[in-house]
Amino acid sequence: MGWPLFGLARARGSLLATLVAMLGLGLSPPASAQGQAGSAAKGQAIFESRCGACHSLDTHRVGPALGSVLGRAAGKALGFGYSQALGAARHVWDRDKLLAWLTDPESVVPGQAMGYRLEQAEDRRDVVAYLASLAKR
Repeated sequence: MGWPLFGLARARGSLLATLVAMLGLGLSPPASAQGQAGSAAKGQAIFESRCGACHSLDTHRVGPALGSVLGRAAGKALGFGYSQALGAARHVWDRDKLLAWLTDPESVVPGQAMGYRLEQAEDRRDVVAYLASLAKR
């Protein structure tokens, strides 16, 4: 079953009409569309409760500061002492690389020192959405 207003808008050739109708009716996009992108608000809560013991947004702790991690070269935050493995990494942190890292850091950078992962895919998407929202500021 489709999204009723979406079919109407497509028939008229206007996605804008659908969005205006959704806003007027207080509807939100389908849960499947929301789930793929993640929720920055939920991600902030997860970051604060599960990541905050080792990371902050702008100060290095046990782990590096993560407020500007998206777009940064891995293992290159100035002033942080990375493991030899992560210091030698050659990738740039993007959405997909962060999702893979939060799933299993060892599979992304063998020999790295972070002994933690987020088990739930939704939690990983939410944390990455939160970090991405910081990059847009």
